[in-house]
Amino acid sequence: MRDNETRIKFIKHLLSDIKALETMLKEGMIENDIIRIGAEQEFCLVNDQWRPSKLSQEVLNSINDPHFTTELARYNLEINLDPVELKSNCFSKVESQLSALLKKAAAAAKKHQNKVVLTGILPTIGKKELGFDFMTPSPRYWNLNDIAKELRGGDFELNLSGVDELSIRHDSVLFEACNTSFQMHLQIPSFDFISSYNWAQAISGPVLSACTNSPLLLGRELWSETRIALFQQSVDTRGSSRALKDQQARVTIGNQWATGTAADIFKNDVALYKLILTKDIAVDSMDELAARKIPSLAALCLHNGTIYRWNRACYGVGNGKPHLRIENRYIPAGPTVLDQMANFAFWVGLMKGRPSQFDDMSNHMDYRDAKSNFINAARTGRDTSLHWMGQRLTVADLVTKELLPLAYEGLKKMNIDKKDTEKLLGVIEQRVKGQTASKWLIKNYRNLCKELKKDDALLTVTKGIYDNQQKANLPIHQWPMLENNHERPPTAHLVGHIMSTRLFVVNENDLAELATSVMEWKDIHHVPVENHAGDMCGLLTSTHIERYKKMEAIDEDLMVADIMTKDVVTVQADTKIKKAIQLMKKLEYGCMPVVQGKHLVGIITIKDVIPFDDD
Repeated sequence: MRDNETRIKFIKHLLSDIKALETMLKEGMIENDIIRIGAEQEFCLVNDQWRPSKLSQEVLNSINDPHFTTELARYNLEINLDPVELKSNCFSKVESQLSALLKKAAAAAKKHQNKVVLTGILPTIGKKELGFDFMTPSPRYWNLNDIAKELRGGDFELNLSGVDELSIRHDSVLFEACNTSFQMHLQIPSFDFISSYNWAQAISGPVLSACTNSPLLLGRELWSETRIALFQQSVDTRGSSRALKDQQARVTIGNQWATGTAADIFKNDVALYKLILTKDIAVDSMDELAARKIPSLAALCLHNGTIYRWNRACYGVGNGKPHLRIENRYIPAGPTVLDQMANFAFWVGLMKGRPSQFDDMSNHMDYRDAKSNFINAARTGRDTSLHWMGQRLTVADLVTKELLPLAYEGLKKMNIDKKDTEKLLGVIEQRVKGQTASKWLIKNYRNLCKELKKDDALLTVTKGIYDNQQKANLPIHQWPMLENNHERPPTAHLVGHIMSTRLFVVNENDLAELATSVMEWKDIHHVPVENHAGDMCGLLTSTHIERYKKMEAIDEDLMVADIMTKDVVTVQADTKIKKAIQLMKKLEYGCMPVVQGKHLVGIITIKDVIPFDDD
């Protein structure tokens, strides 16, 4: 009953907030005579083995700075930078503060044998790090998880397809925690908000295509910016049903150009999205306006914070004055501070360099082209072919010939220091002509996988990211290829780190002759057997092949179930490698299946564990 009363009161405050915003817009109360920029930096913490840490709270306590705050996972933290007026050397100021705060974080992390890494998705995140014990212990996060699952009607499902495929069901929103971003804010005059917002939507695809940095997830090569699909699916509250119906995702680039005023954007979000979070609010916004006070619009801001538009309209109060801004949420963290500042300058320059003929985007571009550009840019990054004002252009041509000139003009218009402009936009130009971060990651990962196991390759890539980030002013287009010294990093300690996941599996009802023939053809010595439910129920080995061949009269109708070993000892992915070695020696096993529940997820062999056997 209490929850229902809180919800009803919250809805009333939400409606009052909308009225208050409309009133402030109508009466010209929104700050329009100054433009500021701001940013939020999310970053990862890794332990001395380059794997996700669980010590974010301890590191946060050591930092002891209000600019820092927790994130959903215990291996992430966030920095909230101070807003800066958009003029002269503002980008240098932001870069200086960000570098100083990251240095402070690194020093605090070092006390806990941790390191700070800037990356869109940390390559070494595994299934283990998506368990509830890695969720930051906060009622807010548990509440978000419970409500999201309730709205969905069950667990979360991820289905991502790139070069590799990832299809998995998970019981929490922690997949969202894989994503780390560099969120950029730009204050917008109220009278220009809709035109600016639509322009921000239009340039999203081209800007993203030049900034991708998240091609790997759980060792799979997926999208150039996998964060886009991952974030949408990891917090998707839409349930599936047999009915064919349109439902708006909570993570979205939208479906049409905005119209009206900024208040209409917020109205649409109230209309389209169910409330996830509520709280007690003491003062009514309209009452505050009547008392000549500036309201915080607490209900509206809380609801807005649960709708993850890639370009988010935001309301805030600074220095006692209300303002509107656009938050760019699609840019990944990293790979360096310089690269991030280049992304920031590129986006802000484009926003302020918008030609007047594009004040009404609906006259120049079908929104479906803008949306298509964004999704395709996330998929293929710099290799994307983009629709732009009736033309079909490569990323390199569109950025260098069309967009960079606009960005230069926009920064010049705002009197940004020429030296900063040329340095930062020069990074963008060289990047689209050379290599983006996603290109560097994939190139190195593929090369390392030729010699190393997947886990070792991911560790080496993560270490390479960190090492290059320690080199001052070395943007991604200048990063060299990583050297493979053929030495296994001594950090793997769980079965899941070394198991093979690309498996040949047979069914218990398959013909024995077929199964044994394929094992001979492929020179496979151990094959797990599953039943019709997909549960592991047995094992075929080379010994079974020999026994099958030696049968005096081979029964051609024999099934795999007739010759397999049914009593099989298995291990879990989080079993210690040392324990698995002990079991294999005791049982004289040449291999051991790895399961989650009854489902097969991998297999380890004598060859896999030899490097870890001290005896």
